[in-house]
Amino acid sequence: MPTLAIFNHKGDQVGDVELNEELFMAPIKEEALYYTAVAQMANRRQGTASSKTRGEVRGGGSKPWPQKGTGRARHGTVRSPIWVGGAATFGPKPRSHRKKLPRKLKRTALRSALSSKVQEQKLFIIEELQLEEPKTRQIAGLLNNLHADDRALLVIPGPDENVKKSSRNLPGVKAVNAYQLNVLDLLTHDYVIMTREALQKVEEVFS
Repeated sequence: MPTLAIFNHKGDQVGDVELNEELFMAPIKEEALYYTAVAQMANRRQGTASSKTRGEVRGGGSKPWPQKGTGRARHGTVRSPIWVGGAATFGPKPRSHRKKLPRKLKRTALRSALSSKVQEQKLFIIEELQLEEPKTRQIAGLLNNLHADDRALLVIPGPDENVKKSSRNLPGVKAVNAYQLNVLDLLTHDYVIMTREALQKVEEVFS
């Protein structure tokens, strides 16, 4: 089984932990990563964009000028799509962008994303992450000690408002619960920092 070092808040190694080989040493499937990331981004879309058709634009009920005799082009309404202030041609309407993926594909993508972080040496395991009150300085200090202060994903075992409030003030830093771990967050963050307890929950849920 592969092993990773366990660090404390100062960035010092205090032990080792064995990783689940099935979850953290899986072959990297780029196609699975691509399809899963695209589906996640599509599912986050609200799909509320809407524009008016000719039947929905107010006004334009009368013909602007006679059909013949004026020397001008033929028009039936001033709300035609080719007029300023007119309707939209093939404009967006509210719809669902949701994409469904097989569960096996999503699990394969998650294993690939986690395994890539291990191969790139961008997965850090820490003893614990508990704050008595929201302190952005403590999170920033932890990231600096681990040399992971670019874009980091903090994985905690359960809901913790102090950690989430402390991390959201740092650009590029996000805190998620272990059961919320997903492919898109893993791909959009350079580093992953996971507590030992969160690691156990990730292995229980996704392995």
